[in-house]
Amino acid sequence: MVLITPSARLRRTPFSAAVEAAGVKAYTVYNHMLLPTVFRSLEEDYHHLKSAVQLWDVAVQRQVELRGPDAGRLMQMLTPRNLTHMNPGQCFYVPIVDETGGMLNDPVAIKLAEDRWWVSIADSDLLLWIKAIAYGWRLDVLVDEPDVSPLAVQGPKAEELMARVFGDSVKDLKFFRFGIFEHRGKAMPIARSGYSKQGGFEVYVEGSENAMPVWDALMEAGRDLDVHPGCPNLIERIEGGLLSYGNDMTDDNTPHECGLDRFCDIQSAIGCIGRDALLRVDKEGPVQAIRPVEIKGDPVPSCDRHWPVMATDKNGNQKRVGRISSAVWSPDFNTNVSIGMIRMTHWDPGTELTVQTSTGDQEAVVHEKFWA
Repeated sequence: MVLITPSARLRRTPFSAAVEAAGVKAYTVYNHMLLPTVFRSLEEDYHHLKSAVQLWDVAVQRQVELRGPDAGRLMQMLTPRNLTHMNPGQCFYVPIVDETGGMLNDPVAIKLAEDRWWVSIADSDLLLWIKAIAYGWRLDVLVDEPDVSPLAVQGPKAEELMARVFGDSVKDLKFFRFGIFEHRGKAMPIARSGYSKQGGFEVYVEGSENAMPVWDALMEAGRDLDVHPGCPNLIERIEGGLLSYGNDMTDDNTPHECGLDRFCDIQSAIGCIGRDALLRVDKEGPVQAIRPVEIKGDPVPSCDRHWPVMATDKNGNQKRVGRISSAVWSPDFNTNVSIGMIRMTHWDPGTELTVQTSTGDQEAVVHEKFWA
């Protein structure tokens, strides 16, 4: 693949110098910023993530701040998840939908106060959508992108490392809860959350100048824990069924198609802009949905575009019944794991299909659950 030319439009993060000094080998572009994707190798990073602890520069998870008397009302307009009983100190995974019920993003919403929220976004220009709603509805709320750079600490030794730097009380945080902790006199929210199945935390560092002191402290404190810079790992992500906005879902998909209907309270999420559309979807049900698909045979090539999924009828004719959006060879499960969007006629577990990869056809089968 050709190189991407650096420019001011492709923003660096406060941690970029550190990840480059650590030998990052590949980046992707995410929210117009650099997101590391490989350090040693995809497989070596994968095994290390499952056995030790890693620091992830995830400053690309930009925060959209809603602040003002109408902040809560605006937040509920964005999502079909009922936020009525959400308290300050909680984090909610929230599908964000447009007026048709199409997915615009799948961020974590952080309620800092009754009149102050952060929306920790996936890869799309959600800030513009939120600003437009606030302006169009004449809401009394300020919408902006604050100088906040999340740093993820992920892996089975994450809790031990975090306690060494932020104190044992960090161990008391429950999943998807956050607390305010101090480092060198600077207060910062820390949540027990992250984009892996290995457990860990996300530190929301306010002020770019405070980023490297936190990074350095964690690296120094974790030497004997084999701490290493890392990043969201493609193999571990697919094994765990963690969806990637822009890859596995777009605004053409509803939360129901993405298996996110459990985060939708269609009847009670009063005010959500996409509620009427989702009421119809909820009644009729989706005609396609995300499914784990095992692709048999040799390791698949890089899945840099959607691969057609084909079914063969009794006469030997093929028709398209879906697509694969993420796929990779899994060393632990000794097979190719993938994420597919499959039509309802062929989404039952055990259904045998053919995937047209970029290097040829490979047999596949639909699974009931993701691998990890």
